[in-house]
Amino acid sequence: MTESQRLFVGGEWVEPDGGHYDVVDPAGETVVGHAPEASRQQVYDAARAARDAFEPWSRTKPEERAAILDRAADLMQRDFAANAELAQAESGATTGTARGMQVAVGVSRFRRYAKGALEPVEEAMVPQINEAGPMGKAGVTGALAVRQPVGVVTCITSYNNPWANPAGKVAPALAMGNTVVVKPAPQDPLSVFRMAAALEEAGAPPGVVNVVSGTEVAVGEAAVDSPDVDMVSFTGSTAVGQRIGEVCGRSMKRQLMELGGKGAAVVLDDADLDSAVAGIGTTYAFYSGQICTAPTRAIVHRSVYDEFVARLTAYIGYMKVGDPRAKGTVVGPVISAAHRERIESYVELGRKEGATVVAGGDRPAFENGFYVAPTLLADCTNDMRVVREEIFGPVVAVVPFDGDEDEAIALANDSDYGLIDYVWSGDVARAFRIARRLRAGGVGVNTIGRNMEAPFGGFKKSGVGRDVGSYALHAYSEWQSIVWPG
Repeated sequence: MTESQRLFVGGEWVEPDGGHYDVVDPAGETVVGHAPEASRQQVYDAARAARDAFEPWSRTKPEERAAILDRAADLMQRDFAANAELAQAESGATTGTARGMQVAVGVSRFRRYAKGALEPVEEAMVPQINEAGPMGKAGVTGALAVRQPVGVVTCITSYNNPWANPAGKVAPALAMGNTVVVKPAPQDPLSVFRMAAALEEAGAPPGVVNVVSGTEVAVGEAAVDSPDVDMVSFTGSTAVGQRIGEVCGRSMKRQLMELGGKGAAVVLDDADLDSAVAGIGTTYAFYSGQICTAPTRAIVHRSVYDEFVARLTAYIGYMKVGDPRAKGTVVGPVISAAHRERIESYVELGRKEGATVVAGGDRPAFENGFYVAPTLLADCTNDMRVVREEIFGPVVAVVPFDGDEDEAIALANDSDYGLIDYVWSGDVARAFRIARRLRAGGVGVNTIGRNMEAPFGGFKKSGVGRDVGSYALHAYSEWQSIVWPG
């Protein structure tokens, strides 16, 4: 599978100025391929190509943009097996995740936004009756609100899902008539180049889609600070998002930020514990905990606390850790050796802070691969760093509470983050009442499932803006008002 990839700039496959670097399989620690290291100038060239392509692309008929996105989805589906194999090799995802949660979701998002390109962009306003005055004679003023593309959008994507995450940015941005510069995560960029190749084959004009990669900070900096870029869509850590926001603020670039999460799962005294355990246990399964929406803080009523901990401990025992290609594997490796060490340092920190390591805590005994055992930290308090900071690994911290739902809500809201929280209760009305008081962009009531047309994004340091469904089309557009005398 080893390949040397070129950059995609202005419709051409370009040799990188900085040579290539190795993309490493997190499971076997073998080289998957060689990714291109772009120079700062090549990133600026990509942004300039996107700028040159913007005017004609933004004026294409929505039906033409829809047809290109649909054809691209067909081509991604045509090469589904190879795409999933590459995604798995780059990211360390299990076979089911690579196929069902990465490539399949990427394809479905392109199909969704092929339809999205045809959604109305004009909204008629109620005519306004104006009295005579300094602004002129009495009359009636009509108005039309029109969604216009923002311009050139830099899409900086995360390493945990090299298909779904880029597709969720690129497809709606193109559907709205924007052009894009994609800067994929350095750990698994090869899948994004496959996506660009599908768009090229589908008929996307030169410069509409550009992909630049690299390990150097300068690559990402150039993708953000280029004067040809009008908007930055970023998925990643809060710390990096804050730095990007500072740069965007200087030139008033638009932003869409999906940042960190520390999802609180409130488990009440009347909760279905089997449902709660299965939902919270997904923290370990999906991407080995490398997912910002995971319920990594379990806030559990004391009356069911011991039983909850026992059931979640047993649940972990059934989760096979190992080779993501092997049948039955539930938890694969994390993305890199450095990230594994970061997660392990948090587990050790939890011990020092007074948490009880009920399960996990030790490195699995594999000869190769960046594996972390699913870990359960009990007897935690809200002032512990393992409760307050995003670990981004297969670790759940359990915080007991003794009082009423007000105490649970206060504990859940006592966080810098607010992406997705969860409530488990046998009383649905009670759960909804609590959900409305949680400071999070989304709340799952007795489920970890998501409605893929509902707005997605965070409160507080979990992000800026909303996407998914039609909300993504809004995110990659600006409202323009047109008025006229009636």
